[in-house]
Amino acid sequence: MTTPFPFTAVVGQDDLRLALLLNAVSPAVGGVLVRGEKGTAKSTAVRALSALMPTLDVVSGCRFSCDPGSPDPGCPDGPHEPGAFETRAARMVELPVGASEDRLVGALDIERALSEGVKAFEPGLLADAHRGILYVDEVNLLHDHLVDLLLDAAAMGASYVEREGVSVRHAARFLLVGTMNPEEGELRPQLLDRFGLTVEVAASREPDQRVEVVRRRLAYDDDPAAFAARWAEEEAAVRARIVAARELLPSVRLGDGALRQIAATCAAFEVDGMRADIVMARTATALAAWAGRTDVLAEDVRQAALLALPHRRRRNPFDAPGLDEDKLDETLEEFSGSDDDDPDPDPGPEGPGGGGGQPEPDDAPQGGDDTAARPEAGENGQPQPSGAGEQSAVRASEPFRTKVLSVPGIGEGAAGRRSRARTEHGRTTGARRPRGALTKLHLAATVQAAAPHQRARGRSGPGLVVRRDDLRQATREGREGNLVLFVVDASGSMAARQRMSAVKGAVLSLLLDAYQRRDKVGLVTFRGTEADVALPPTSSVDAAAARLETLPTGGRTPLAAGLLRAHDVLRVERLRDPARRPLVVLVTDGRATGGPEPVALAGRAARLFAADGVASVVVDCESGPVRLGLAGQLAGELGGTAVTLDELRADSIAGLVKDVQRRAA
Repeated sequence: MTTPFPFTAVVGQDDLRLALLLNAVSPAVGGVLVRGEKGTAKSTAVRALSALMPTLDVVSGCRFSCDPGSPDPGCPDGPHEPGAFETRAARMVELPVGASEDRLVGALDIERALSEGVKAFEPGLLADAHRGILYVDEVNLLHDHLVDLLLDAAAMGASYVEREGVSVRHAARFLLVGTMNPEEGELRPQLLDRFGLTVEVAASREPDQRVEVVRRRLAYDDDPAAFAARWAEEEAAVRARIVAARELLPSVRLGDGALRQIAATCAAFEVDGMRADIVMARTATALAAWAGRTDVLAEDVRQAALLALPHRRRRNPFDAPGLDEDKLDETLEEFSGSDDDDPDPDPGPEGPGGGGGQPEPDDAPQGGDDTAARPEAGENGQPQPSGAGEQSAVRASEPFRTKVLSVPGIGEGAAGRRSRARTEHGRTTGARRPRGALTKLHLAATVQAAAPHQRARGRSGPGLVVRRDDLRQATREGREGNLVLFVVDASGSMAARQRMSAVKGAVLSLLLDAYQRRDKVGLVTFRGTEADVALPPTSSVDAAAARLETLPTGGRTPLAAGLLRAHDVLRVERLRDPARRPLVVLVTDGRATGGPEPVALAGRAARLFAADGVASVVVDCESGPVRLGLAGQLAGELGGTAVTLDELRADSIAGLVKDVQRRAA
């Protein structure tokens, strides 16, 4: 067995270590979400925590880790005889991002259940994690159907496996710990709220600290056992402190003054629901126990807010996580005055403090408000002359709810919420012979396949004689996520400030829609003489929004270059992820300037998309009293449809999706 890196040997990362230790003291805090860039010891610290967890008693031979003092009456391995138990270390179970549903919740043998009436159940990871730690690395990349199962188990403290009327239930209470790199996309709000605490981590910029990180890592890699032995005394001390804090926890008093501060803080930061108040109260109590106190002080409430609120105050996926610490201090001061409050809060016990949140960044500058925007070119049909100067970036207008854009046909891509697809989850549309392990039984089709053979198989009783060849897998239709590739015209003809603000607002609205529908997104821009891949396809929708915010405009309109660059992006992405179908959203007024025959060249480039069957939508940004309809002509070349900025709003283009499908047919 591999020797884990010692928890106490982790350099820095005070907030991360504190959050993990508080959950070890009080699992009711609700787990930890660790956000940060790659290579910041996120996984190392989490895996090291398991060695510090106190041992637990379990019923001997129980696959579901029942507590001998209060065994689960519905345990599939029960009923349990009193007295027989064993002591073992708490488990840390890792949930792979690509795990199957059966691997997570367990598998039920449907064939034996139908033919023998036996509930033959193989436990999954949720059973292994009961009374321990369930760790999900890259939790933001977890498939939606697994997220749903995690949410159910976290809410009910139990896991249910149901197949065609046959069900198994077992207890599943665990400490949920997740790590993620925000550059790869955000979490669903429901799962985000299930994490009690959140911590932002980053690599130190201090040379001495970085040197120590490298020195310890190299020493561990050379001889893990010897390195762990050097830290054994510190590990034992922390383990003993956790045990002492657990014993002290029931005696900690959460006074009315601290409760008022908690409630006032949650109200001041406008967090949704009451879970934040409860988590803050449990965290503050755990902080007091960790410090060896029986009273919760203002410093505990402050530290609890920094750990429990940053991920709950985000109003949309593009908001930066964190808390305004000045506002936090003002709120705590306003509601101080109780005997158990400390008017001069410290950063937190044992040094780690300041923590979970960072101050909100100032609003990005509006940029160029004192610079006259170049008049919009081409209202009379004339192309904008070369040499149009670059205009500074403008802020996007307020986002709005957009109409659903989808790819026609039925795909087989990753689970999502945009286009129709054959999936493991959704409505049943038919049946087929299983390829590999049976996962979703179609009961009626199975009975129909087995019925004609009952006499030949010697059936004599009420039971149905079912063989492997009779089993039928249900085929289901659900929704998939797509690759939404935005191709944005940033040339001089789009440079009027009011228009570009509206264009950015429309793209931002579509990005919000892509976030909600679990899409990958990419961003290609074109201006001047070339096109750039501003953002390669990624699950990080907020990264696309950030690139869009700083997008400058000006110069000629190399429309053909933009289309060719987008076509190349799709070609490469098709090799990486052939099952994910693309949707191209071209945002332009349709003009093409620069180079010989720019309009004809753009038309030829557009026809490449039509030849490949790529679904596309052209967002027509042309404005003014004289309109040339160039975007509509371009949509025809692409084999897609055109829609104006106004028509993009929900309930304004009821026939848009039908138009996309009809043109692609």
